[in-house]
Amino acid sequence: MTSGILAIFWRFFHWGPLTAISIIKSITFMTLYLNAMWWPPNRSFGGFLNQTIFLMLSASTGFNFVMASLVGPKFLPLRWRPKNPEDEQFLQYCGTCEGFKAPRSHHCRKCDRCVIKMDHHCPWINHCVGWGNHAYFTCFLAFAVVGCIHATVILCGALYAGLHRDWYVYYGQYSKATVYLGLWSLILGVFNVGLAIGVIIAVGMLLFFQARAIVNNRTGIEDWILEKAQHLREGTDHTFQYPYDLGKWKNVKQVASWTCAPVGNGIEWVVAEGCDQFTLTREQLLQKSAKRARTRTYSILKPVSGSWVPLWSQGCRVCLSPPLTDEARIKLDVGDKVRVTRWRKHWLFGEKIFEEIEEPKNGTKKDKKKKQPKSQQQSEPLTETHKLPRIRGWFPRQCAVELVEDDDEVEQQQHFNDKKKHK
Repeated sequence: MTSGILAIFWRFFHWGPLTAISIIKSITFMTLYLNAMWWPPNRSFGGFLNQTIFLMLSASTGFNFVMASLVGPKFLPLRWRPKNPEDEQFLQYCGTCEGFKAPRSHHCRKCDRCVIKMDHHCPWINHCVGWGNHAYFTCFLAFAVVGCIHATVILCGALYAGLHRDWYVYYGQYSKATVYLGLWSLILGVFNVGLAIGVIIAVGMLLFFQARAIVNNRTGIEDWILEKAQHLREGTDHTFQYPYDLGKWKNVKQVASWTCAPVGNGIEWVVAEGCDQFTLTREQLLQKSAKRARTRTYSILKPVSGSWVPLWSQGCRVCLSPPLTDEARIKLDVGDKVRVTRWRKHWLFGEKIFEEIEEPKNGTKKDKKKKQPKSQQQSEPLTETHKLPRIRGWFPRQCAVELVEDDDEVEQQQHFNDKKKHK
């Protein structure tokens, strides 16, 4: 019980939730303060209705914000496997969670868990947006935008009336000269108008993307998978059918409900005709294979600090053209080798290569097993990337050089291997 309360406390004790809650409270309190002078709720039914609607919008924004963070996206159980062992061949394996990734599930490096139907990790709720809280998160965005539009109208109307108070008094229109602005009320009023307009623009754009994702039944990650699938098939007669597009109305029903509760079990999904549960996962495995084919190995020539702004070590050009992503920057030493999968003009993205631990020539099977990493002791065969901790991220391009095998050396090695086979 105590650990659960502490987990809830730490969930909100983060710059994202604290900032979001502060913005909601600031706009709400300042709007109520100025509205009490501009359109008092105790003097007319219109004023009472206006303030009631605003309070409902503000309360709904706060409620859905808290629920989106507390409910969370829901995680796959650790060491999860499909019921049918034969289905494992169609799924990706997560070395961190030591289990397979269910369809539409992805590993979040910040939550350090595989998230069901992961869309993205949101710093404002300090949690991922996924299957469990997608409806709450979308409602939070919608109420925040509508509430800030309402707040902007009230704040602008009150500020206008307060700034023209002397003019109303001069011409005897005392019924309109109800708003009195002191120095701080004026500053805070203008500040909160700016906050409200900023929320309308920023959160409104995010709401648009979330609404589009719901209508298409496609997360941000799945958008990227579909885009790569179409790119791989350019110039061919083959097309890729996205399996979860059921039509606009049915797509909406996969998320929307009066209780905001998630639909289904998060493992099995309704798919379009001609598709099955593993249509998308097979495409992901195909793209992973193509990605490995494009991989190039680089050797580090200069130390890499892992800094996001390596001004002193790398210069201005590198710092002024960073990759537009929140992915990690990694620290590397001279002589390290990295498998690079993405390229920018001044930056590279890759995974550090670790040297394999050599097993002793003499020793029991038990001794050899102790030498193996924990993940290698699982029942299924794992790839090299699952044997050791994965260190992936961006690093400056000018610190590395690509390793290219000499053609003559490759031919000699092939000739030696053929000769050995004949013997």
